[in-house]
Amino acid sequence: MDVNVDMIFKIAAIGIIVAVLNQVLIRAGREDQAMMTTLAGILVVLYMIIQMVSDFFVTVKTMFML
Repeated sequence: MDVNVDMIFKIAAIGIIVAVLNQVLIRAGREDQAMMTTLAGILVVLYMIIQMVSDFFVTVKTMFML
């Protein structure tokens, strides 16, 4: 259970940081960099989720001795 809560906090922190950076960059007239920051944040979160799914499948594989 702790892992799930920890992951939620990490994803939320990334979202907050990306949102703040996005607003700062947009206000500075750097829309392209703001978009790249948003995409980078999405990729980081997706990587984290893919790792969790991979770990889940390894656990299932081990449980069923596959």
